[in-house]
Amino acid sequence: MSKALGMIETRGLIASIEAADAMVKAADVTLVRQEKVDAALVTIVAEGDISAVKAAVEAGTEAANRFGLVVSHLIIPNPDAETKELILK
Repeated sequence: MSKALGMIETRGLIASIEAADAMVKAADVTLVRQEKVDAALVTIVAEGDISAVKAAVEAGTEAANRFGLVVSHLIIPNPDAETKELILK
């Protein structure tokens, strides 16, 4: 099966935690990274099958919006190895 990376960027730590929790509860994905971009922006990255990542990002975005602000979200189906390395390093 094809893999994908899904990212949700939130304003606020609590919103990012809620997003991460909703992502893993909604679909069979693995959380692979959390990055604090600045004092308020936090990015959560999950990996899994494309359909699972789509479901996880949808659930995580909805959950995070209840507790803060979703700045952006992105799904990368079949990421190139170099792209994946850049995101996960």
